[in-house]
Amino acid sequence: MMTDNQIDNLVKSLFDGITFTREPAGLYDPLRYMIAIGGKRIRPRLCLTAYSFFSDCIDEGILAPATALEVFHSFTLMHDDIMDRSPLRRGVPTVWKKWNEDTAILSGDVMLIDAYQRISKAPHAVLDRVMELFSRTAAQVCDGQQYDMDFESEEEVPMAEYNKMIGLKTAVLLACSAGMGAIIGGASEAESEALYRYGYELGMAFQVADDYLDAFGDEKVFGKPIGGDIVNCKKSWLTVRTLEKTSDKAAFLAAFALPAGTPEQRAAKISTVRDIYLQYGVDQDAKAEIVRFTEQAMQAAGGVGFSADKMETLHRFAEKLVGRAK
Repeated sequence: MMTDNQIDNLVKSLFDGITFTREPAGLYDPLRYMIAIGGKRIRPRLCLTAYSFFSDCIDEGILAPATALEVFHSFTLMHDDIMDRSPLRRGVPTVWKKWNEDTAILSGDVMLIDAYQRISKAPHAVLDRVMELFSRTAAQVCDGQQYDMDFESEEEVPMAEYNKMIGLKTAVLLACSAGMGAIIGGASEAESEALYRYGYELGMAFQVADDYLDAFGDEKVFGKPIGGDIVNCKKSWLTVRTLEKTSDKAAFLAAFALPAGTPEQRAAKISTVRDIYLQYGVDQDAKAEIVRFTEQAMQAAGGVGFSADKMETLHRFAEKLVGRAK
């Protein structure tokens, strides 16, 4: 089993050395830009972690699919940023802001194609299973994004529906990452399913943490402006929970609908809505939910007899991912 440092170094070398077609530059420069601005690379890290539980052979059969997960994730971000009108990603201009929307759409499409090309390098013996898992996941992510957009026109969203949406939009790709690594490594069906469930529950924790940090995080750490969900009237876990708890929905919805066209209006709106979150304790509720999903992730992995070392590795991975919001 690889150590955390070995996986960190392997992932760094993968993305330091990643290449794309060079011409036409207007199409492929945004791909290089998206990869270069970095990120935590949590999906390839999780894939390689799960793989290392079952195999020590590091070759293209695992490295290409692990890389594909990050390329696919970057494709979704490139398109999501257009839909969300996000000006920054990881502290720098998003592709649609740096180039334009048309470029971001087309370059994103190429990233999706590139991801499939890399997935196709999985070992022949498991290629059908890997391709089926990845394709199902890719479709689910699109389903989740559509639900997310649908929610923008709805005044109130039940928590069960919100959790379904983030399960599709965020959690299934982490689940796929863990499950794919296990499958390629030679895990049994029970072991690959346990790691898939671990990834899913951890993905749920990760999205609630992301929602929490959007309102209460540090912009320098978070990588994009704090309060973006509030400014854009975007449903988040905090919004849904507040509407569950408040006795004056009209007052909250009025605050959520405040204008944010100027810097002063933006700051006032964020402050007003955050004060309501704090009034109803939904910041603490979010932290409790992050803990609950994280515990469910560990329980999902704990039922198939993994060694203490492997369980500790999964625990460390979870803490690195969501610990800053707990």
